[in-house]
Amino acid sequence: MDPSRTTRPTATGPTHIARPGGGPLGAAPLLLIGAVCGLAWAAGLRAVMAEIAGPASTFDWVGTFEGILLPGVVTGVLLGWAEHLRRTGGRRGWRWLALAPLAFIAATPAVLVSVFADGGIGGGAIAVPLFGMAGGYALSGRGRPWARVVAGAIALSPVPVWLILASLIGSGLAVGNPRGAWVAALFLSSLAVLSLACAIPHRPVIAVEE
Repeated sequence: MDPSRTTRPTATGPTHIARPGGGPLGAAPLLLIGAVCGLAWAAGLRAVMAEIAGPASTFDWVGTFEGILLPGVVTGVLLGWAEHLRRTGGRRGWRWLALAPLAFIAATPAVLVSVFADGGIGGGAIAVPLFGMAGGYALSGRGRPWARVVAGAIALSPVPVWLILASLIGSGLAVGNPRGAWVAALFLSSLAVLSLACAIPHRPVIAVEE
């Protein structure tokens, strides 16, 4: 049994009550899990980017590690921290951690400038975090139903867009061939995983035992 929780019977069934601190190691395990998951997620995203760019794709320490992998780790840590706070009663303003994927934009501010200055070039770097945040809100069960429906539609919009545009980007990305199907599966499943993670700050808190 988890030493950070006790179970109390209620009229509607057992309720889990978290003890302060969330266990003997506190937030450390969840932060580590978040960091590892964020790193793996960002590495997968980089693979998708390489497939889209094709032979023109290049790797360097700043663009790959500082611009993609590091923000992935930061995002994962922030969402791991959100899960810790959720399990320990929440804190004031903790739900703002749902904006954690914006770390990708903060790490590459030049991309944001180019979206407006160069007619939308680089917009995908902004769209991916937004899709994830929209999906997280849609899955959360919080807020007005119509708002969650709109957020869900935004989160799902990459599916038809990818199916339509993939073959236009290059014949190798068409979903009708094995490589293209693999890239589509990697990209769309990555968005789904990000949406699930972004739902954490919206989930109900677990009451802390006093």
